[in-house]
Amino acid sequence: MLRFNLLLALVLLLSCFWLIRSSHESRHLFFELEKAQTQSHELQIDDERLQLDKRAQSASLRVEKLARDKLGMSRNTKDITQYVMSSASAVVAPAVPAGVQP
Repeated sequence: MLRFNLLLALVLLLSCFWLIRSSHESRHLFFELEKAQTQSHELQIDDERLQLDKRAQSASLRVEKLARDKLGMSRNTKDITQYVMSSASAVVAPAVPAGVQP
């Protein structure tokens, strides 16, 4: 009977230690989960802010102003349009007789 009581006491102690360890691990994992959720929330806020900045930076009026001011570009008009054709797809003009100016 004494051996059985000692065995039960040993099982009880091991069970207590296992319970304490698992409770500690559970608290630690819950803390890590809370920390990860907080970080995720902060990253979502940063992502929304960056998306808003991206939309503001790519607004067509801002891009046009930067192109005009920094790059010296201007709007396309018929007066300054130049058409370029590659030699492979060039259209052959009809021959003009000598002495006649086109």
